[in-house]
Amino acid sequence: MSGIATPATRRPFYTTLYFQVLVGIALAIILGDIYPKTAVAMKPLGDGFIKLIRMVIALVVFCTVVSGIANMGSMKKVGKVGGKALLYFEIVSTVALLLGWVVGAVVQPGAGFNATHLDAKAVASYVTQAQHQSVVEFLLAIIPNTIFDAFTKGDILPVVLISVLFGYALTVLGERGRMVREMIDAITGVVFAVVNVIMKLAPIGAFGAMAFTVGRYGISSLGQLFGLVALFYITAAVFVFGVLGMIAAAAGFNILKFLNYIKAEIFITLGTSSSDPALPSLMEKLERAGCSRPVVGLVVPTGYVFNTDGTSIYMTLAALFVAQATNTSLSIEQQFAIFAVAVLTSKGASGITGAGFIALVATLGVVPTIPVAGMALILGIDRFMSEVRALVNMIGNGVATVVMARMEGELDRQKLRLALNGQLPAEPDDMQQPAVA
Repeated sequence: MSGIATPATRRPFYTTLYFQVLVGIALAIILGDIYPKTAVAMKPLGDGFIKLIRMVIALVVFCTVVSGIANMGSMKKVGKVGGKALLYFEIVSTVALLLGWVVGAVVQPGAGFNATHLDAKAVASYVTQAQHQSVVEFLLAIIPNTIFDAFTKGDILPVVLISVLFGYALTVLGERGRMVREMIDAITGVVFAVVNVIMKLAPIGAFGAMAFTVGRYGISSLGQLFGLVALFYITAAVFVFGVLGMIAAAAGFNILKFLNYIKAEIFITLGTSSSDPALPSLMEKLERAGCSRPVVGLVVPTGYVFNTDGTSIYMTLAALFVAQATNTSLSIEQQFAIFAVAVLTSKGASGITGAGFIALVATLGVVPTIPVAGMALILGIDRFMSEVRALVNMIGNGVATVVMARMEGELDRQKLRLALNGQLPAEPDDMQQPAVA
């Protein structure tokens, strides 16, 4: 790993990934506004980049989780860290659900909308997908048909399950599994080197995804629905700077400095409307900032499934919007029912575009009086909210990892201070491999 960065050794700002991604997003917005048809045709650039990242995510998760568990030394410690992380995820996600609920009830963004002509066909495909999201289906989906099936489908939770089993086996084997542990550590270095190469294409991917969004929907086409988008953005900002800010302060670091440290991942998530592309580099940065590899390898992948703060805010806020816009009166019992189901359906709806929308359709199904066709009202603007959902999810997982590392005494506070003060390089040198524990 490189040493402390000095003004003489800092890279010019225009060569940094975050600046190049920002330029790509700006150019995409301009193109989408001036030449919308051409902008829509740029969609394959964004799709291709996301596919490249998803191609290696399963390997990243497998290697880091297995290595993390094996290096913790005992399953007792793994259970302790995992249990604390899940409890933390549930508490913070519930706070996010409550925030969206309170804002929706107080501001009432759907009041006066009086939506009477609804296109049920527009959300028919989402309803079909949502019908398969029962608790039992969700739990059974964690178990893949075969080990290889988990990697070919790319779903994170089955990969985490297999990784935990492999990590546990290596812990039980002890010295007999040393050769396998060393091999996995070596593969981890290669995988992250591949990720570093793919990330060079992030500006192009962000350009393609954002150009399609602006060209397809257009900022001016939001019309009356812009108020909901703006309210969601403001609520998300309150959560990040308020709730996560207080959590960060209690853990001994500044949320603003942390956001500056992961700014490249922020712009990538905004540009691609998915938190998946930011997962590998976020893990690398957290380790570079002083969080131990075992904690990073266990908390971040698990958090991508169970710590969906942005999705939680969206679900309660959007559910109340649809009810208000369709003039559907909700009793306290019905509102609590929506809240209780959202606690479950929000899990697994990570930063992937559309996942939060499907989860919302499933949640509204518990209150038959709300016309699910009312979801058609926000179908066109969901893409704009998906970007912030994914962003808050990603930031929340980064904060959670630092908090867990500090709670377990697995945080190098000196490294964290240097990293957040800009005295450590935020981006690795070309083809640099992460340190092997």
